[in-house]
Amino acid sequence: MKVVENVQAFYNRLPSLNYSGKIQNSPGFGHFNVFERDECSVNTPYSRRDFYKISFIIGTGKLHYANKWIYIDKPALLFSNPLIPYSWEAESKNQSGWFCIFTETFILPQDRNGVLQESCLFRVGGNPVYFMNKLQQADIADMYRKMMRELHADYKYKYEVLRNYLHLVIHEAMKMEPGDNFQKHKNASSRIYTLFLELLERQFPIDSPQMHLKLKTATDYARHLSVHVNHLNRSVKNITGKTTTQHIAERIVQEAGVLLQHTDWTISEIAYSLGFEYLPYFTNFFRKITGEAPSKLRTSIV
Repeated sequence: MKVVENVQAFYNRLPSLNYSGKIQNSPGFGHFNVFERDECSVNTPYSRRDFYKISFIIGTGKLHYANKWIYIDKPALLFSNPLIPYSWEAESKNQSGWFCIFTETFILPQDRNGVLQESCLFRVGGNPVYFMNKLQQADIADMYRKMMRELHADYKYKYEVLRNYLHLVIHEAMKMEPGDNFQKHKNASSRIYTLFLELLERQFPIDSPQMHLKLKTATDYARHLSVHVNHLNRSVKNITGKTTTQHIAERIVQEAGVLLQHTDWTISEIAYSLGFEYLPYFTNFFRKITGEAPSKLRTSIV
């Protein structure tokens, strides 16, 4: 049996889930929800990039993550960062466990807990899978059961309790040795380049004028990949012959072209969504790469 679970496809359906209701709102502190894994089956493409996910996986299968995969044949914790997509290819018929989804503002309200920024939840280039022994399985399963009960309780401060459970799960994972049997890429440069491309593509498509490109420079990407910017630049240049900045610029121009041709947003709105605070900056950038002003491209298709 092979069932491919595309994680973000589930996120697309969050506002209309039948089995546990809508995303739960923590007033002023983002969104949170928790589910049993055997209640969800997803197979469609995804576009949401705003949710983190922690899964307690019971069942065998392959996890495809960035440019590598790992075979999971025993209970494991999976940490999913929204910047990096992954898919789960189930092999055993029985798949169970739990998973919770939440926004960064929920887990880090007012950025008051800086230690979590260094955790497995936020590291893009690290190992996302932690295998558990019997005691760890029992402890973390108990936390998930408590989260499910707490979510539907009437306690006024239940979201503080839920946030504390999340912190406990993350800290328990930080105590564990991560899974190290990934099938790795043929060389370090190729791996870094692949991770960079994954991050780059996760910024797109731009869905609304209110969206704002988060990663705009080579330094931004290097920081999220936990590598020095010079190392990132060398890796990308070795594999493609182009600089990191060139790849970023070309992808932004590609997205700009789509937005100019297929939306009715103003050029100022498009510029802002692509990370340009002022319209002249965007116009000069677009003209430098394409040889034409963005207004000319829009006029040519009217």
